[in-house]
Amino acid sequence: MYVVPPPERSDSGSNGDLRVYQTWKGSNIFFLQGRFVFGPDVRSLALTICLIAVPVTIFCIFVARNLMDDFSDNWGVSIVAVAVIFTIYDIILLLLTSGRDPGIIPRNAHPPEPEPLDINMDAGAGQTPQLRLPRIKEVELNGVIFKVKYCDTCMLYRPPRCSHCSICNNCVEKFDHHCPWVGQCIGLRNYRFFFMFIFSTTLLCVYVFAFCWVYIRKIMESEHTTIWKAMLKTPASIVLIVYTFIAMWFVAGLTAFHLYLISTNQTTYENFRYRYDRRSNPHNKGVVNNFIETFSSAIPPSKNDFRAMVHREGPLPPRSVAGGFMSPNMGKANDDIEMGRKAVWADMGSEHGDAKNGNDERLHVRDGELGELSPDVRTTVDEQSDRPGTRRSSWGRKSGSWDMSPEVMALAARVVEQNQNGGGSSSGSGLVTENRPT
Repeated sequence: MYVVPPPERSDSGSNGDLRVYQTWKGSNIFFLQGRFVFGPDVRSLALTICLIAVPVTIFCIFVARNLMDDFSDNWGVSIVAVAVIFTIYDIILLLLTSGRDPGIIPRNAHPPEPEPLDINMDAGAGQTPQLRLPRIKEVELNGVIFKVKYCDTCMLYRPPRCSHCSICNNCVEKFDHHCPWVGQCIGLRNYRFFFMFIFSTTLLCVYVFAFCWVYIRKIMESEHTTIWKAMLKTPASIVLIVYTFIAMWFVAGLTAFHLYLISTNQTTYENFRYRYDRRSNPHNKGVVNNFIETFSSAIPPSKNDFRAMVHREGPLPPRSVAGGFMSPNMGKANDDIEMGRKAVWADMGSEHGDAKNGNDERLHVRDGELGELSPDVRTTVDEQSDRPGTRRSSWGRKSGSWDMSPEVMALAARVVEQNQNGGGSSSGSGLVTENRPT
Protein backbone atom coordinates (compact mmCIF):
# COMPACT_ATOMS: atom_id res chain seq x y z
CA MET A 1 0.00 0.00 0.00
CA TYR A 2 1.37 3.40 -0.96
CA VAL A 3 1.14 5.94 1.84
CA VAL A 4 2.17 9.54 1.45
CA PRO A 5 5.41 9.97 3.43
CA PRO A 6 5.58 12.94 5.78
CA PRO A 7 7.70 15.43 3.84
CA GLU A 8 10.38 17.47 5.56
CA ARG A 9 8.73 20.80 5.10
CA SER A 10 8.79 24.18 6.71
CA ASP A 11 4.97 24.33 6.96
CA SER A 12 5.00 22.13 10.05
CA GLY A 13 4.19 23.73 13.34
CA SER A 14 6.90 25.09 15.57
CA ASN A 15 6.43 22.20 18.01
CA GLY A 16 6.84 19.51 15.36
CA ASP A 17 3.14 19.17 14.50
CA LEU A 18 2.16 18.00 11.04
CA ARG A 19 -0.85 18.59 8.85
CA VAL A 20 -3.53 15.98 8.27
CA TYR A 21 -2.43 15.22 4.70
CA GLN A 22 1.12 14.51 5.94
CA THR A 23 -0.10 11.81 8.34
CA TRP A 24 -2.87 10.46 6.09
CA LYS A 25 -3.23 6.68 6.33
CA GLY A 26 -4.98 6.21 2.99
CA SER A 27 -3.24 5.71 -0.36
CA ASN A 28 -4.03 9.20 -1.66
CA ILE A 29 -1.50 11.59 -3.17
CA PHE A 30 -1.69 15.27 -2.30
CA PHE A 31 -0.60 18.39 -4.18
CA LEU A 32 -0.16 22.02 -3.14
CA GLN A 33 0.09 21.19 0.55
CA GLY A 34 -3.15 19.22 0.74
CA ARG A 35 -5.30 21.49 -1.41
CA PHE A 36 -5.74 18.78 -4.07
CA VAL A 37 -6.26 15.13 -3.23
CA PHE A 38 -5.81 12.42 -5.88
CA GLY A 39 -5.88 8.67 -5.95
CA PRO A 40 -2.72 6.53 -6.00
CA ASP A 41 -3.03 6.09 -9.79
CA VAL A 42 -2.92 9.83 -10.51
CA ARG A 43 -0.33 9.23 -13.27
CA SER A 44 -3.14 8.00 -15.50
CA LEU A 45 -4.56 11.52 -15.38
CA ALA A 46 -1.74 12.73 -17.66
CA LEU A 47 -2.63 10.03 -20.20
CA THR A 48 -6.28 11.04 -20.16
CA ILE A 49 -5.38 14.71 -20.74
CA CYS A 50 -3.18 13.73 -23.68
CA LEU A 51 -5.95 11.61 -25.20
CA ILE A 52 -8.16 14.73 -25.17
CA ALA A 53 -5.70 17.52 -26.00
CA VAL A 54 -3.61 15.88 -28.73
CA PRO A 55 -6.52 15.04 -31.11
CA VAL A 56 -7.99 18.52 -30.66
CA THR A 57 -4.61 20.09 -31.43
CA ILE A 58 -4.36 18.05 -34.63
CA PHE A 59 -7.91 19.07 -35.51
CA CYS A 60 -7.19 22.79 -35.05
CA ILE A 61 -3.96 22.69 -37.09
CA PHE A 62 -4.91 20.46 -40.03
CA VAL A 63 -8.71 20.78 -40.25
CA ALA A 64 -10.20 23.83 -38.52
CA ARG A 65 -7.48 26.18 -39.79
CA ASN A 66 -8.26 25.24 -43.39
CA LEU A 67 -11.98 25.67 -42.77
CA MET A 68 -11.42 29.30 -41.77
CA ASP A 69 -11.03 30.23 -45.47
CA ASP A 70 -14.15 28.34 -46.51
CA PHE A 71 -16.51 30.14 -44.11
CA SER A 72 -17.10 33.89 -44.18
CA ASP A 73 -18.28 36.30 -41.49
CA ASN A 74 -15.84 34.86 -38.91
CA TRP A 75 -17.57 31.48 -38.86
CA GLY A 76 -14.24 29.81 -39.59
CA VAL A 77 -12.66 31.44 -36.53
CA SER A 78 -15.55 30.29 -34.38
CA ILE A 79 -14.85 26.65 -35.35
CA VAL A 80 -11.36 26.88 -33.83
CA ALA A 81 -12.54 28.92 -30.84
CA VAL A 82 -15.30 26.49 -29.94
CA ALA A 83 -12.92 23.52 -30.15
CA VAL A 84 -10.35 25.20 -27.89
CA ILE A 85 -12.86 26.48 -25.32
CA PHE A 86 -14.71 23.17 -25.20
CA THR A 87 -11.45 21.30 -24.66
CA ILE A 88 -10.44 23.59 -21.78
CA TYR A 89 -13.88 23.14 -20.23
CA ASP A 90 -13.56 19.36 -20.55
CA ILE A 91 -10.15 19.30 -18.86
CA ILE A 92 -11.40 21.52 -16.02
CA LEU A 93 -14.21 19.04 -15.34
CA LEU A 94 -11.63 16.25 -15.37
CA LEU A 95 -9.53 18.02 -12.75
CA LEU A 96 -12.57 18.81 -10.62
CA THR A 97 -13.41 15.11 -10.66
CA SER A 98 -9.92 13.89 -9.94
CA GLY A 99 -8.52 16.51 -7.57
CA ARG A 100 -11.20 16.75 -4.88
CA ASP A 101 -12.33 14.68 -1.92
CA PRO A 102 -14.89 12.22 -3.35
CA GLY A 103 -16.59 11.84 0.05
CA ILE A 104 -14.00 10.12 2.24
CA ILE A 105 -15.23 9.19 5.71
CA PRO A 106 -12.53 9.80 8.36
CA ARG A 107 -11.40 6.60 9.95
CA ASN A 108 -11.58 6.08 13.71
CA ALA A 109 -8.49 5.97 15.88
CA HIS A 110 -9.95 3.08 17.90
CA PRO A 111 -12.58 0.42 17.20
CA PRO A 112 -16.05 0.89 18.72
CA GLU A 113 -16.95 -0.69 22.02
CA PRO A 114 -17.71 -4.40 21.69
CA GLU A 115 -21.13 -5.71 22.56
CA PRO A 116 -22.10 -8.74 24.66
CA LEU A 117 -22.59 -11.86 22.59
CA ASP A 118 -26.07 -12.35 24.05
CA ILE A 119 -27.44 -9.65 26.31
CA ASN A 120 -30.25 -12.00 27.45
CA MET A 121 -27.77 -14.57 28.74
CA ASP A 122 -26.58 -13.91 32.28
CA ALA A 123 -22.90 -14.63 32.82
CA GLY A 124 -22.13 -17.22 35.44
CA ALA A 125 -20.42 -16.41 38.70
CA GLY A 126 -16.81 -15.41 38.10
CA GLN A 127 -17.20 -15.55 34.34
CA THR A 128 -16.63 -12.67 31.98
CA PRO A 129 -19.30 -12.35 29.26
CA GLN A 130 -17.91 -12.86 25.77
CA LEU A 131 -17.71 -9.62 23.81
CA ARG A 132 -17.62 -9.16 20.08
CA LEU A 133 -18.10 -6.63 17.31
CA PRO A 134 -20.94 -7.74 15.04
CA ARG A 135 -19.88 -7.60 11.40
CA ILE A 136 -23.32 -6.41 10.24
CA LYS A 137 -25.77 -4.12 11.97
CA GLU A 138 -29.28 -3.08 10.99
CA VAL A 139 -30.12 0.62 11.08
CA GLU A 140 -33.37 2.38 10.22
CA LEU A 141 -33.23 5.43 7.95
CA ASN A 142 -36.40 7.22 6.83
CA GLY A 143 -38.45 4.18 7.72
CA VAL A 144 -36.22 1.82 5.72
CA ILE A 145 -33.96 -0.75 7.38
CA PHE A 146 -30.42 -0.94 5.97
CA LYS A 147 -27.66 -3.38 6.78
CA VAL A 148 -24.35 -1.65 7.49
CA LYS A 149 -21.03 -3.48 7.59
CA TYR A 150 -18.05 -3.00 9.83
CA CYS A 151 -14.81 -1.90 8.13
CA ASP A 152 -11.69 -3.45 9.69
CA THR A 153 -9.36 -0.84 8.19
CA CYS A 154 -11.32 2.30 9.03
CA MET A 155 -12.68 0.80 12.29
CA LEU A 156 -16.22 2.09 11.74
CA TYR A 157 -19.62 0.95 10.58
CA ARG A 158 -20.11 2.21 7.05
CA PRO A 159 -23.17 4.38 6.45
CA PRO A 160 -25.71 3.22 3.84
CA ARG A 161 -24.42 3.41 0.25
CA CYS A 162 -20.85 3.64 1.53
CA SER A 163 -18.11 1.22 0.51
CA HIS A 164 -14.38 0.81 1.07
CA CYS A 165 -12.20 1.36 -2.00
CA SER A 166 -9.34 -1.12 -1.99
CA ILE A 167 -7.26 1.10 -4.30
CA CYS A 168 -7.52 4.36 -2.33
CA ASN A 169 -7.87 2.49 1.00
CA ASN A 170 -10.72 4.74 2.14
CA CYS A 171 -14.42 4.41 2.90
CA VAL A 172 -16.29 6.66 0.43
CA GLU A 173 -19.85 7.94 0.77
CA LYS A 174 -22.20 6.91 -2.03
CA PHE A 175 -19.36 4.99 -3.62
CA ASP A 176 -19.91 4.53 -7.37
CA HIS A 177 -16.61 3.08 -8.61
CA HIS A 178 -12.90 3.80 -8.85
CA CYS A 179 -12.16 5.23 -12.29
CA PRO A 180 -8.60 4.57 -13.53
CA TRP A 181 -8.97 7.22 -16.27
CA VAL A 182 -9.37 10.03 -13.74
CA GLY A 183 -7.25 8.38 -11.03
CA GLN A 184 -9.82 8.87 -8.30
CA CYS A 185 -12.82 7.31 -6.61
CA ILE A 186 -16.21 8.47 -7.83
CA GLY A 187 -18.49 9.20 -4.91
CA LEU A 188 -20.91 11.64 -3.37
CA ARG A 189 -18.84 14.81 -3.83
CA ASN A 190 -17.51 14.35 -7.38
CA TYR A 191 -20.10 12.22 -9.20
CA ARG A 192 -21.75 15.30 -10.72
CA PHE A 193 -18.45 16.48 -12.23
CA PHE A 194 -17.66 12.96 -13.45
CA PHE A 195 -20.91 12.73 -15.40
CA MET A 196 -20.44 16.22 -16.83
CA PHE A 197 -16.92 15.22 -17.89
CA ILE A 198 -17.93 12.10 -19.82
CA PHE A 199 -20.92 13.91 -21.32
CA SER A 200 -18.80 16.85 -22.52
CA THR A 201 -16.19 14.44 -23.86
CA THR A 202 -18.90 12.77 -25.90
CA LEU A 203 -19.98 16.13 -27.34
CA LEU A 204 -16.36 17.01 -28.15
CA CYS A 205 -15.92 13.74 -30.04
CA VAL A 206 -19.09 14.42 -32.01
CA TYR A 207 -17.90 17.97 -32.79
CA VAL A 208 -14.51 16.86 -34.15
CA PHE A 209 -16.04 13.92 -36.01
CA ALA A 210 -18.64 16.12 -37.71
CA PHE A 211 -16.30 18.90 -38.86
CA CYS A 212 -13.79 16.42 -40.25
CA TRP A 213 -16.54 15.22 -42.60
CA VAL A 214 -17.42 18.85 -43.36
CA TYR A 215 -13.82 19.46 -44.43
CA ILE A 216 -13.84 16.38 -46.68
CA ARG A 217 -17.09 17.60 -48.19
CA LYS A 218 -15.53 21.02 -48.92
CA ILE A 219 -12.61 19.33 -50.71
CA MET A 220 -15.01 17.32 -52.86
CA GLU A 221 -16.92 20.47 -53.87
CA SER A 222 -13.86 22.62 -54.57
CA GLU A 223 -11.98 20.03 -56.62
CA HIS A 224 -14.99 18.15 -58.06
CA THR A 225 -13.59 14.81 -57.03
CA THR A 226 -14.82 11.64 -55.36
CA ILE A 227 -14.99 11.07 -51.63
CA TRP A 228 -12.07 8.62 -51.73
CA LYS A 229 -9.74 11.07 -53.44
CA ALA A 230 -10.83 13.82 -51.08
CA MET A 231 -10.06 11.63 -48.10
CA LEU A 232 -6.56 10.97 -49.45
CA LYS A 233 -5.90 14.71 -49.55
CA THR A 234 -6.52 15.05 -45.78
CA PRO A 235 -5.11 12.02 -43.93
CA ALA A 236 -5.41 13.91 -40.61
CA SER A 237 -9.19 13.97 -41.05
CA ILE A 238 -9.26 10.20 -41.61
CA VAL A 239 -7.23 9.56 -38.46
CA LEU A 240 -9.48 11.83 -36.41
CA ILE A 241 -12.65 10.26 -37.82
CA VAL A 242 -11.48 6.77 -36.84
CA TYR A 243 -10.25 7.93 -33.43
CA THR A 244 -13.38 9.85 -32.47
CA PHE A 245 -15.64 7.06 -33.77
CA ILE A 246 -13.97 4.54 -31.46
CA ALA A 247 -13.93 6.98 -28.55
CA MET A 248 -17.61 7.75 -28.99
CA TRP A 249 -18.52 4.11 -28.51
CA PHE A 250 -16.78 4.20 -25.15
CA VAL A 251 -17.75 7.59 -23.69
CA ALA A 252 -21.21 7.72 -25.27
CA GLY A 253 -22.01 4.24 -23.96
CA LEU A 254 -20.73 5.24 -20.54
CA THR A 255 -22.84 8.40 -20.62
CA ALA A 256 -25.96 6.44 -21.53
CA PHE A 257 -25.33 3.94 -18.74
CA HIS A 258 -24.96 6.69 -16.14
CA LEU A 259 -28.09 8.41 -17.42
CA TYR A 260 -29.90 5.19 -16.58
CA LEU A 261 -28.26 5.06 -13.14
CA ILE A 262 -29.21 8.67 -12.40
CA SER A 263 -32.81 8.15 -13.51
CA THR A 264 -33.14 5.18 -11.12
CA ASN A 265 -30.94 6.66 -8.34
CA GLN A 266 -28.41 3.85 -8.36
CA THR A 267 -24.65 3.69 -8.23
CA THR A 268 -22.48 1.48 -10.40
CA TYR A 269 -21.55 -0.55 -7.31
CA GLU A 270 -25.18 -1.07 -6.36
CA ASN A 271 -26.20 -1.94 -9.91
CA PHE A 272 -23.64 -4.73 -10.22
CA ARG A 273 -23.89 -5.99 -6.64
CA TYR A 274 -27.50 -5.66 -5.48
CA ARG A 275 -29.53 -5.75 -8.70
CA TYR A 276 -32.39 -3.45 -7.73
CA ASP A 277 -34.34 -4.63 -10.78
CA ARG A 278 -35.19 -7.75 -8.75
CA ARG A 279 -36.53 -5.77 -5.80
CA SER A 280 -37.57 -2.24 -4.98
CA ASN A 281 -34.91 0.43 -4.76
CA PRO A 282 -35.37 2.36 -1.48
CA HIS A 283 -33.40 5.35 -2.88
CA ASN A 284 -35.50 5.87 -6.01
CA LYS A 285 -37.50 9.12 -5.79
CA GLY A 286 -38.76 9.25 -9.36
CA VAL A 287 -36.93 10.29 -12.53
CA VAL A 288 -37.35 14.05 -12.10
CA ASN A 289 -36.45 14.10 -8.40
CA ASN A 290 -33.48 11.82 -9.04
CA PHE A 291 -32.04 14.24 -11.61
CA ILE A 292 -32.71 17.18 -9.28
CA GLU A 293 -30.91 15.39 -6.46
CA THR A 294 -27.88 14.70 -8.66
CA PHE A 295 -27.45 18.07 -10.38
CA SER A 296 -29.27 20.64 -8.22
CA SER A 297 -28.65 19.60 -4.64
CA ALA A 298 -25.83 21.25 -2.72
CA ILE A 299 -22.58 19.33 -2.57
CA PRO A 300 -21.91 18.52 1.11
CA PRO A 301 -18.66 19.86 2.55
CA SER A 302 -15.72 17.53 3.00
CA LYS A 303 -15.48 15.70 6.30
CA ASN A 304 -11.70 16.05 6.15
CA ASP A 305 -9.65 19.20 6.63
CA PHE A 306 -6.43 18.00 5.03
CA ARG A 307 -4.59 21.20 5.95
CA ALA A 308 -5.50 21.13 9.64
CA MET A 309 -2.69 20.72 12.14
CA VAL A 310 -2.42 17.47 14.07
CA HIS A 311 -0.20 16.80 17.05
CA ARG A 312 2.61 14.37 16.38
CA GLU A 313 3.10 12.26 19.48
CA GLY A 314 6.75 11.67 20.22
CA PRO A 315 8.26 8.65 22.02
CA LEU A 316 7.54 8.39 25.71
CA PRO A 317 10.54 9.38 27.86
CA PRO A 318 11.55 6.96 30.64
CA ARG A 319 10.11 8.07 33.97
CA SER A 320 10.09 6.80 37.50
CA VAL A 321 6.90 5.23 38.85
CA ALA A 322 6.82 4.16 42.50
CA GLY A 323 10.50 3.27 42.48
CA GLY A 324 10.15 1.41 39.22
CA PHE A 325 10.63 2.34 35.58
CA MET A 326 8.74 2.73 32.34
CA SER A 327 10.30 1.55 29.08
CA PRO A 328 10.06 3.85 26.03
CA ASN A 329 8.59 0.91 24.11
CA MET A 330 5.59 0.68 26.44
CA GLY A 331 2.36 2.07 25.08
CA LYS A 332 3.39 1.46 21.47
CA ALA A 333 0.29 1.32 19.27
CA ASN A 334 -0.77 -1.96 17.75
CA ASP A 335 -1.28 -1.62 14.00
CA ASP A 336 -2.80 -5.06 13.39
CA ILE A 337 -6.37 -3.77 13.47
CA GLU A 338 -5.54 -0.49 11.71
CA MET A 339 -3.87 -2.24 8.78
CA GLY A 340 -6.74 -4.71 8.46
CA ARG A 341 -4.49 -7.73 9.04
CA LYS A 342 -6.65 -9.24 11.74
CA ALA A 343 -10.40 -8.99 12.28
CA VAL A 344 -11.15 -7.27 15.54
CA TRP A 345 -14.08 -9.52 16.43
CA ALA A 346 -11.97 -12.63 15.86
CA ASP A 347 -9.70 -11.79 18.80
CA MET A 348 -12.17 -10.61 21.42
CA GLY A 349 -12.66 -14.08 22.85
CA SER A 350 -8.97 -15.05 22.64
CA GLU A 351 -7.88 -11.96 24.58
CA HIS A 352 -10.14 -12.90 27.47
CA GLY A 353 -8.75 -16.42 27.35
CA ASP A 354 -5.17 -15.16 27.49
CA ALA A 355 -5.98 -12.92 30.45
CA LYS A 356 -7.53 -15.83 32.33
CA ASN A 357 -4.59 -18.15 31.71
CA GLY A 358 -2.19 -15.39 32.69
CA ASN A 359 -3.50 -15.54 36.28
CA ASP A 360 -2.35 -19.15 36.67
CA GLU A 361 0.92 -19.28 34.79
CA ARG A 362 3.42 -16.69 33.65
CA LEU A 363 4.87 -16.63 30.18
CA HIS A 364 8.62 -16.96 29.58
CA VAL A 365 10.86 -14.08 28.55
CA ARG A 366 12.05 -14.35 24.99
CA ASP A 367 15.63 -13.41 24.16
CA GLY A 368 14.55 -10.47 21.99
CA GLU A 369 12.57 -8.95 24.87
CA LEU A 370 15.62 -8.60 27.14
CA GLY A 371 16.94 -5.86 24.89
CA GLU A 372 14.07 -3.62 25.96
CA LEU A 373 15.14 -3.65 29.64
CA SER A 374 17.53 -1.26 31.26
CA PRO A 375 21.08 -2.67 31.86
CA ASP A 376 20.55 -3.13 35.62
CA VAL A 377 17.27 -4.96 35.24
CA ARG A 378 18.60 -7.07 32.37
CA THR A 379 21.60 -8.16 34.52
CA THR A 380 19.32 -9.10 37.39
CA VAL A 381 17.10 -11.19 35.15
CA ASP A 382 20.10 -12.97 33.60
CA GLU A 383 21.61 -13.77 37.03
CA GLN A 384 18.37 -15.13 38.41
CA SER A 385 17.60 -17.14 35.27
CA ASP A 386 21.04 -18.83 35.18
CA ARG A 387 20.70 -20.37 38.65
CA PRO A 388 20.18 -24.14 38.83
CA GLY A 389 16.65 -25.24 39.37
CA THR A 390 15.17 -21.98 38.26
CA ARG A 391 13.32 -21.08 35.10
CA ARG A 392 13.25 -17.76 33.26
CA SER A 393 9.94 -15.95 33.76
CA SER A 394 8.37 -12.78 32.40
CA TRP A 395 5.67 -10.26 33.12
CA GLY A 396 3.33 -11.34 30.35
CA ARG A 397 3.08 -10.98 26.63
CA LYS A 398 3.97 -7.79 24.79
CA SER A 399 1.00 -5.63 24.06
CA GLY A 400 -0.03 -2.06 23.48
CA SER A 401 -1.40 -1.62 27.02
CA TRP A 402 -0.35 1.34 29.17
CA ASP A 403 -0.62 -0.72 32.42
CA MET A 404 2.42 -2.41 33.97
CA SER A 405 1.98 -5.87 35.43
CA PRO A 406 2.78 -6.58 39.10
CA GLU A 407 5.93 -8.51 38.13
CA VAL A 408 7.42 -5.41 36.50
CA MET A 409 6.69 -3.28 39.57
CA ALA A 410 8.16 -5.94 41.91
CA LEU A 411 11.26 -6.38 39.76
CA ALA A 412 11.86 -2.61 39.60
CA ALA A 413 11.42 -2.25 43.36
CA ARG A 414 13.92 -5.05 43.94
CA VAL A 415 16.54 -3.36 41.75
CA VAL A 416 16.13 -0.04 43.57
CA GLU A 417 16.41 -1.78 46.95
CA GLN A 418 19.60 -3.59 45.93
CA ASN A 419 21.15 -0.34 44.68
CA GLN A 420 20.37 1.39 47.98
CA ASN A 421 21.95 -1.50 49.95
CA GLY A 422 25.16 -1.31 47.94
CA GLY A 423 24.43 -4.11 45.54
CA GLY A 424 22.93 -6.35 48.22
CA SER A 425 22.56 -10.06 47.86
CA SER A 426 20.42 -12.03 45.56
CA SER A 427 17.90 -12.91 48.26
CA GLY A 428 14.27 -12.62 47.41
CA SER A 429 14.84 -13.87 43.91
CA GLY A 430 11.46 -15.46 44.00
CA LEU A 431 10.06 -12.13 42.84
CA VAL A 432 11.73 -12.69 39.49
CA THR A 433 11.75 -16.44 39.06
CA GLU A 434 9.88 -19.31 40.50
CA ASN A 435 11.21 -22.76 41.43
CA ARG A 436 9.15 -25.57 40.13
CA PRO A 437 9.66 -29.28 40.61
CA THR A 438 10.98 -30.98 37.53
